[in-house]
Amino acid sequence: MEPPVLAFALWIFAFLSVPAAGYPNGKVREACSSMMPCHGHSPQPSPEHSISVNETKFRPGDHIKVSLSGPVFEGFFIQARNAENLAGPAVGFFMLAEERISQLLTCGLVKNSAVSHTSKSKKTHVEAYWVAPTDAPKHVQFLATVVEKYKIFWVKIPGPIISQPNAPPLTTSTSITPETLPTSQPVFHLTTSFNASGCGITKFCVRNPSKCDPGAAYCFFLSFFKQNNHSVLIEMSGPSEGYIAFALSHDQWMGDDDAYLCINEDHHININTAYLSGRTPPVLDSENGLEDMSWRVADGLLQCSFRRNLSLPAYKGRFNLDANYYIFLADGEASEGGLIHKHHHQPLITNGMYNVTDSPKDVVGSRSPLLLKLHASLMFVAWMTTVSIGVIVARFFKPVWPHSLFGKEIWFQVHRMLMLTTVLLTSIAFVLPFIYRGGWSEWAGFHPYLGCTVMALAIFQPLMAGFRPPPHAPRRQVFNWVHWSTGTTARILAVVTMFLGMDLPALNLPDPWDTYTMIGFVGWHVSIDILLEIHSYCLIRKVEVIDEDRIQILQSLTSAEAEASCYLVKKSTYCEILSNTNCEMCIFFLQGHTFKEIMLTIYICGNIAFLITFLAAIHQL
Repeated sequence: MEPPVLAFALWIFAFLSVPAAGYPNGKVREACSSMMPCHGHSPQPSPEHSISVNETKFRPGDHIKVSLSGPVFEGFFIQARNAENLAGPAVGFFMLAEERISQLLTCGLVKNSAVSHTSKSKKTHVEAYWVAPTDAPKHVQFLATVVEKYKIFWVKIPGPIISQPNAPPLTTSTSITPETLPTSQPVFHLTTSFNASGCGITKFCVRNPSKCDPGAAYCFFLSFFKQNNHSVLIEMSGPSEGYIAFALSHDQWMGDDDAYLCINEDHHININTAYLSGRTPPVLDSENGLEDMSWRVADGLLQCSFRRNLSLPAYKGRFNLDANYYIFLADGEASEGGLIHKHHHQPLITNGMYNVTDSPKDVVGSRSPLLLKLHASLMFVAWMTTVSIGVIVARFFKPVWPHSLFGKEIWFQVHRMLMLTTVLLTSIAFVLPFIYRGGWSEWAGFHPYLGCTVMALAIFQPLMAGFRPPPHAPRRQVFNWVHWSTGTTARILAVVTMFLGMDLPALNLPDPWDTYTMIGFVGWHVSIDILLEIHSYCLIRKVEVIDEDRIQILQSLTSAEAEASCYLVKKSTYCEILSNTNCEMCIFFLQGHTFKEIMLTIYICGNIAFLITFLAAIHQL
């Protein structure tokens, strides 16, 4: 499989949000030769629609009006072929009469050699013009495939034969029988749920959560039991009302996969196979080589089992089971007619490649790749913990920790250490998705764009800090505002980016729990910030009214400097030097320091609690 440019698609995008096995837009080039819809159902035997033409004779270059009519239908596919070789390629080309409901397709090397529908809109009559080529055969017959519903369709409905003037009589029999699929294997109903008693002992199992019981309403279960040297019994179970599916893959990317699907259609399970090619919807196979198929729908669980040979060389797209593969397990919705849609959440993927016919194992997988879980974890640590604490320290602890450590104030050393840690963690986390995906992800919405912006701002902050002016320089105030605004913008964008990233298919934390928890964290941070801001304001206001003598100190010192001066001397000594009023002021500042330190301790504990909650949720993926 080739890693997609935006990649990932852990089989996650195995099924797109559009119906996954039909072609409602009429792009049915895969059916050019057989004219058979890839719906996994058998065509109807007796046509109800008819083809008519306005001429029975033609010359090269003539325009022949071709009409298809009958009971209401949704899709159609019309071709002209050599009446003496109906299995051959299409001949001639078409011109549209109704562009709103029909379109031209190129089959083989002949441009515009077929006509099909543009949508699933209801139709009873369509028209097109066939243009005879210069090398047209003597006799031409029109064929049509008509789709009434997804599982009700007719293939190669024979139309009239038109001939060139003076053409010899048609000697080859032109009667054709609408194609039918081979008789499928009988499907039985399971009477009891699966069990995991032989997992790791007699059969190879994949379970999520680990060690879960396949009869439990939350358990996804897949097992392979080698019955003999030639075949394997496969059991699949999961909580789904639509479909469950697994695939064998050579790597952790979508494409070149051997898939098996159990689809719930009106409480009846259809068991199908499909070959996944690239990031396209799966095409259900008309023949699958599966035997002993059975199913059960009960207690919110969809369960199915079947047997297949280790090797199925006669069936294209079926892998040899006696080899190592990554295993994908997914579930999703199915609409009327058995149409499957995008899976509910990220598919489960085994952490390594396994040979399901080798020694029995009981393994687990992950719904999120390791690199992306590391990406999320590092970003949570950086932008929920280190940066938040660093900002609180810089904003409120300058007067609390003013003494020096290694030539700089303690508050500054702590702030710088936390901020540089944030930049380091962000840089490491930033490159992990690119390593995993092999490039840019266009499927991740605004998340990667905002992430790049946050990364740029995170790098810009320490670079700008390295050129800050001295404390009393005229430009220092400008620097302070730019430094604050850049940091605040980065933090806001980081939170928005985390909100978006939590619901991406590659991570997809439990919803709405993740949103509410992140809102709780934001509320927690804002509450502590406001509380400390109010405390600082009240501190200054109270000092201002202690005594008029305080006014002289306020005129010569900033509030932070006054606070710091009290911190640097013992209270008893300072009170011997200052008046009683100023001593009272100093003691009040020291009490404010204690309050701030208590609030910082509470804030750190709260941040760590939120962080552990998110890291635990990521670990469970």
